[in-house]
Amino acid sequence: MIRFGTFAFLLAATTGQAVPVMASDSAVVLMYHRFGETAHPSTNIRIKQFEAHLEELSREKYTVLPLPEIVAKLRTRQPLPDRTVGISIDDAFLSAYHEAFPRLREAGLPFTLFVATAPVDRNLSGFMDWDQIRKLRDAGVTIGSQTHTHLHMARSKDDQNRGELEKSNARFRAELGEVPTMIAYPFGEYSLAVGRLSKEAGLTVGFGQHSGVVHADSDMFYLPRFAMNENFGGISRLKLAVNALPLTVTEVTPADPLLSESNNPP
Repeated sequence: MIRFGTFAFLLAATTGQAVPVMASDSAVVLMYHRFGETAHPSTNIRIKQFEAHLEELSREKYTVLPLPEIVAKLRTRQPLPDRTVGISIDDAFLSAYHEAFPRLREAGLPFTLFVATAPVDRNLSGFMDWDQIRKLRDAGVTIGSQTHTHLHMARSKDDQNRGELEKSNARFRAELGEVPTMIAYPFGEYSLAVGRLSKEAGLTVGFGQHSGVVHADSDMFYLPRFAMNENFGGISRLKLAVNALPLTVTEVTPADPLLSESNNPP
């Protein structure tokens, strides 16, 4: 289906004609962290807000698909349904297990859980344990990586990043019998070096925390997501996000999103 989005009409202002945007080669990915944990408003979504999201996403005009299926179709340029949405949950907080999972299961909506393995290994308060993560996996939830210690990869050395990925892969293999193919970069920051190391570790897809629409021509190691929390999780913002269309870009300068003195243009 062809839809005309805000970005398309902005282009029309300079070209003199409306630019059609194909909804079939794009999708929106939502990102959540905590559920009903009002002591952490920057990463929390209130339960009533989340229930309103699920009610909206359950409407017939949306199609919520597992992230691996969305990525596979984009890579092979197979058409996606209009208003395709993916749901991701970061950090494996316990509230995701007790609050989000039952509601998503009841609504029949698939999701991906991104896990840093060290907090789980250490049985830290407020995080899931491996038994709970296995139950989610067995229920059809996709499990993704967030390194071992939730390392800020863009600020870390290659050797440290490589070790983190190797350690987390080893823990996933030991506890789940397989390693993830998807990673959500802790703190959402990325560099070309981080992407290269992720690929070397066997990962095939990476997600940041920058808002935007996933498109067939997107960098598959730095895909955008719309973050949802108490302050930016109202139903109007959700509707704005899940009805968004991509603005495709043909060239980005500099190529590496991690700026330094050597690659920061004036």
